[in-house]
Amino acid sequence: MAIPEPNHTGTVDFNGHSTWYRITGEPGRTPLVVLHGGPGAGHHYTLSIAGISEQGRPVIHYDQLGTGFSTHLPGKGADFWTVQLFLDELDNLLKELGIADGYHILGQSWGGMLAAEHAVRRPPGLRGLVIADSPASMKLWLEAAAELRAELPEEVQHTLHAHEVAGTTDHPDYRAAEQVFNERHVCRLTPNPPEVQATWDNIAADPTVYHTMNGPNEFHVVGTLKDWSVIDRLHLIEVPTLLVSGRFDEATPETVRPFADRIPDVRWHMFEHSSHMPHVEEEQLYLRVVGEFLDSTD
Repeated sequence: MAIPEPNHTGTVDFNGHSTWYRITGEPGRTPLVVLHGGPGAGHHYTLSIAGISEQGRPVIHYDQLGTGFSTHLPGKGADFWTVQLFLDELDNLLKELGIADGYHILGQSWGGMLAAEHAVRRPPGLRGLVIADSPASMKLWLEAAAELRAELPEEVQHTLHAHEVAGTTDHPDYRAAEQVFNERHVCRLTPNPPEVQATWDNIAADPTVYHTMNGPNEFHVVGTLKDWSVIDRLHLIEVPTLLVSGRFDEATPETVRPFADRIPDVRWHMFEHSSHMPHVEEEQLYLRVVGEFLDSTD
């Protein structure tokens, strides 16, 4: 399915910086706001979700601060790049777009972590929540990553370990070994679609947010998020929630399960032919599953 063209793009001011957004579809049904992952990945790889607009619902993408078309701040340190910063940016966007009194949120990967943090605060305008391919804690994420990494060929594991010890994770051999993991557990479409490749290019061009909060890659997490967890607050989420994950996802069932166990009104859809990006790997089914869930919450 072709990605629908945006009806409108623009920026809003956020603490003197600029947050870029894209709206696809006409006003009508409750809008869906898409939170991209990374942190620092940018909106591009989630653009297929704009297909929800063909169901009569506007879809809003945006680039979080430090990423994509929004203001880049490579000089800022770890004390600046916090979960609270991105919560404040989301609140500001909702207010500036005039939708704070009624909206759905879909968060993918880190975006789902951010979405959960938003939802536990019980914002009055939130109508429905989709947490896609996200861990409930980084401890669970790291445990899952270690198990998946142990299944890689021995020479790949050796290359990864050697360069991590040496601090040379930007070496081409390390990147090649990393790609083996990504092709199994991040996006199983090879080559990656252009919008997915654009996201990798985003991170390479300015890795400030990703390296600060996450680390050099998906499974070597040494950034400020390494101790993050929302597990003990999930019971506070009041809105209907859809969990999404892929059978080969780096967000394994064990990392997702606390959402299923602790959110009061929750359902879970596993995409059998996908890894971390079922919105790309099984696009048409994904749009139908998410669209039907959103319809049920309107």
